[in-house]
Amino acid sequence: MPRTSTVPLVPAGSAAGAPPVPPARLEAGTPAFRRANLALFVGGFATFAMLYATQPILPLLAGEFAVSPARASLSVSAGTGALALALIPASILSDRYGRSRVMNIALALAAVLALAAAFVTDFDQLLVLRALLGLALAGLPAAAMAWLGEEIAPNAQGRAMGLYIAGNALGGMSGRFLAALLTDFASWRIALGVLGVLGVAAALAFWRCLPASRHFSARPATPRRILRDVVTIYCDAGLPWLFTTAFLIMGAFVGLYNYLGFRLQAAPFGLGQTAVGAIFLLYLLGTFASAWAGQLADRIGRRNVLWIMTVVMAAGLLLTVSEHLAVVIAGVGVFTFGYFATHTAASSWVGKRAQERRALAAALYLCSYYFGSSVLGTVGGFAWSAGQWPGTVAMLLGCTLLALAVALWLRRLPPAKG
Repeated sequence: MPRTSTVPLVPAGSAAGAPPVPPARLEAGTPAFRRANLALFVGGFATFAMLYATQPILPLLAGEFAVSPARASLSVSAGTGALALALIPASILSDRYGRSRVMNIALALAAVLALAAAFVTDFDQLLVLRALLGLALAGLPAAAMAWLGEEIAPNAQGRAMGLYIAGNALGGMSGRFLAALLTDFASWRIALGVLGVLGVAAALAFWRCLPASRHFSARPATPRRILRDVVTIYCDAGLPWLFTTAFLIMGAFVGLYNYLGFRLQAAPFGLGQTAVGAIFLLYLLGTFASAWAGQLADRIGRRNVLWIMTVVMAAGLLLTVSEHLAVVIAGVGVFTFGYFATHTAASSWVGKRAQERRALAAALYLCSYYFGSSVLGTVGGFAWSAGQWPGTVAMLLGCTLLALAVALWLRRLPPAKG
């Protein structure tokens, strides 16, 4: 019987003994690219739907548990604050154990915690669960930007990041709307329970759809390595300015929506609470803007999208000074569109410049992002007290113009090496 020889297969274009050719990144239009987009869209949607679920029912929680409005608001800030604190530790874990693993565990844990919140018996239990929810959720945004930078082809990263941020925007809007709607028809416990069930479904869909990582390389989570990476990131010519952009644009965005209700409930508009709450539906523009801006960035470059969309934000702010309701709403819509497009361009640029330090750079970007929300969102209140809406717009416009100055400077930035 003749012997059968076995010849090792060598990838085309490679010589025997040569290093293996790395697998190709996910190209736009392929089934794996579509699955990745679906997974990250669903993950971003669930993250922000669960994170902001209690915001529209704060008055009801204050009455239910006999707490002050300020204490009731901790059910939101406990989650966002914990998320901000956990972003860097979560990014380090994703460097050590893998992006996919950290994101899957984060979403699954968060869904269980969101579901458990429906069964609390006192307000302290709710606060603990909301803080734990924020800690768990940090794993997804901390690793998602790095995963996209590693696994998606460079010419498709913009649109992939745009769809992920679109999921964030739609989730933030839908979570608020669904919680309010279900509370009206049933109870706040039913509302939180339904959002928890949706979180479980999202975790399963994410686990099934996300393609396996093919370009991840584990990095040791030693203090020396982390400190070296932080120094390298802040020595980069562009990354610290992109972090500054995140601080400024998120602060302006939160400041606008925080005090818009005061403006619309006062003369000459005199709108009721329901009508003011409907303004959050403008987040739908953010869903479209994120996906559109990602594709535009792939065509004309992030550096161009960034400054153009910052100008759009400024134009929208100026429109809100009008005394005509339709013009004010149009201005808020224009500003919202520009904000989400700017955020898409800046966040995808971080992943591209940071290269192997993507996870840590993404975490630092998001820390600046949430820090801007907290600091400038509060400063906007002082501007409102001092000058009502014109004073608030002046303060927010100052932030936007600073972001524009940064964007124009970044236009001259040479591409990152490698």
